Amino acid sequence: MSPTLELACDLISRPSVTPDDQGCQEVMAVRLAAIGFRIESMPFGEVTNLWARRGDSEPVFCFAGHTDVVPTGPLDQWTSDPFLPTIRDGRLYGRGAADMKGSLAAMVTAVESFVAEHPDHPGSIAFLITSDEEGPSINGTVKVVDHLEQRGEKIDYALIGEPSCRERLGDTIKNGRRGSLTGQLRVHGKQGHVAYPQLALNPFHASAPALAALCAEVWDQGNAHFPPTSFQIANLNMGTGADNVIPGHLDVQFNLRFSTELTPDVIRTRVRQILDASGIDYDLSWRLSGHPFLTAAGRLVAATREAIREITGIETQLSTSGGTSDGRFIAPTGAEVVELGPLNASIHQIDEYVGVDELDQLAAMYRLLLERLFLNRD
Repeated sequence: MSPTLELACDLISRPSVTPDDQGCQEVMAVRLAAIGFRIESMPFGEVTNLWARRGDSEPVFCFAGHTDVVPTGPLDQWTSDPFLPTIRDGRLYGRGAADMKGSLAAMVTAVESFVAEHPDHPGSIAFLITSDEEGPSINGTVKVVDHLEQRGEKIDYALIGEPSCRERLGDTIKNGRRGSLTGQLRVHGKQGHVAYPQLALNPFHASAPALAALCAEVWDQGNAHFPPTSFQIANLNMGTGADNVIPGHLDVQFNLRFSTELTPDVIRTRVRQILDASGIDYDLSWRLSGHPFLTAAGRLVAATREAIREITGIETQLSTSGGTSDGRFIAPTGAEVVELGPLNASIHQIDEYVGVDELDQLAAMYRLLLERLFLNRD
């Protein structure tokens, strides 16, 4: 069993469902301290965060990730215990195998190998690890980044180990993500008997044209880096449970994944214009999960592509698709950010897995990336 596989199994065996770290960060911290990292625990609320740094000079390259995992779902649907790492047919199965304990293991062993050969490397290597990525994301990476900024500590380059690949390891890296804005809409009507609709106001009937208009709206055309902004209704709730009562209100939750062509303020204004034009009585609140961010094709993207090419022979593709990631908290500081991890085909699913061979390949990519950034500087 390779060191990367062994460490991945250790991490997977710990049931670290958000926000419970279950000692995963301590396992990583012990190994990093042994090779000269300064270890800082930065807990906020019930969230465990780790900041570890080796070196005092610039540039600062940071491996970023999370030890928390999503709930398992029905245990009887798993082929094997989700927290008992199991190898079958060349795959390592367990909750968090792909998202993202396999990446964390590869990061640690890559750095161990790099430091063993280059103990006096220039610059600094850091780890920013949280247990709050799969949850509210309010006491994790965002708080650590704020704390680092307050004391003048800057990240120049960040690699996040999110599962980025589609069909083969290395085929895709994320160099940006769309923004995410959620609206919580309550449409007010008037409760009444379904046999006497003239004495009531059905909030769904009243709001249906406005909801249809929101769904049909062309928000933008996207651009060279982002697809067009999308609008999706995620939850729609109304009713008293009785089949003879017109409900008094309708609750609608919707989300927009938006490109750099729009700002949250522009979206809010356009949504209200559509709702106001319909004449409905409503309340609307918003939650902004993150702004869109993009890392241009620069030193980090080039070094990542070179490392992938050398290990796999693949010419990787850049992508900004998918949901949000903690990169939305790191990129605004001015850091270049990319995401490179294993295949994302099984994440958050029953029988989540990562290819056993992928783990060592990923560690090799991470090590080569360090060499490109620190040892081949112009």
